[in-house]
Amino acid sequence: MTDYKEAGVNLAEADKAVSRIGELAAETYTKDVIAGVGGFSGLFSAKSLKQFKEPVLVSSIDGVGTKVKVARAMNYFRGLGIDVVNHCSNDVGVTGAKPLFFLDYIASSRLDAKVVAELVGGMAYACKKIGVSLIGGETAEMPSVYNENESDVVGVMVGAVERSEILDGSKVKEGDVLVGLPSNGLHTNGFSLARKVLLEDAGMDPKAFVEGLGLSLGEELLRPHISYVGQIALAKEKHSLKAAAHITGGGFQGNIPRVLPKGFGAEIEKQRVPVQPIFRLIQEKGNIAEEEMFRTFNMGIGLVMVVPEKNAQSLANEIRAEFKKAPEIIGKVIKGHGVTFK
Repeated sequence: MTDYKEAGVNLAEADKAVSRIGELAAETYTKDVIAGVGGFSGLFSAKSLKQFKEPVLVSSIDGVGTKVKVARAMNYFRGLGIDVVNHCSNDVGVTGAKPLFFLDYIASSRLDAKVVAELVGGMAYACKKIGVSLIGGETAEMPSVYNENESDVVGVMVGAVERSEILDGSKVKEGDVLVGLPSNGLHTNGFSLARKVLLEDAGMDPKAFVEGLGLSLGEELLRPHISYVGQIALAKEKHSLKAAAHITGGGFQGNIPRVLPKGFGAEIEKQRVPVQPIFRLIQEKGNIAEEEMFRTFNMGIGLVMVVPEKNAQSLANEIRAEFKKAPEIIGKVIKGHGVTFK
């Protein structure tokens, strides 16, 4: 008789993975979790929304893209779990919302309980750091859909914000200042180009030490995505934050204009952008035009905040003191459209 295992799906391995996931997820539960991993649905109390006069739920879904290929080459997956949580937390956070709970989706050609535990361990760690509950997810083994040793990691974050406090960029005006917060390398975007240039075309070994980076190429590429929700909350509460752009796929040109009103653009002073060595390496090895680099990668800036000119320096100073980050004033809002560099 033919069984599910012969069709390529190992239920025993799936059960092993689910058991470990439940243990890890439980470590993230806040008092608002009614039911988490293990049931058909995660249940999260809406009682905390009573603090809002007019609560608005905010949701975002994203994945780690082809960064999974580098993780597999290095046999290190925990960072991907951190990546997907922090990426989604930022996409929710830039609206002014507080992230509340998270769900994940892990799919692969063959389910490996150890790899799943690494991934979810990273997710649980990141969730606890920002006070988010991991309340559900899905692990899918699909050998007929994914090629051998291929996988995908996706997450969904849900948060809440007072409607009158949504950061929609409507208050942005000419002369407002752009404060850039440093990234931790590529984060989760631009990996298809980075892999082609460095691993395929240049033939670099991801496990080999690179002098200019101070660590192996693979370790550099796998640096985890930063969550900026704490910095956003600080800027919103004390420094008149008007808008914030998460610099992800599309780089500067694809993300900053998304938070500016019609008729306004951004002027970036390139010399004030702290371009990290990994981006110079990619540009050099691939002979990539600078404009394309800024359109594809974060170039060392993971988040851009828009604040009044009078608040910019005090915001930068406070973030530097409280979060041990080194923000830069990288430009200003101008009349026009898109992003211009000078």
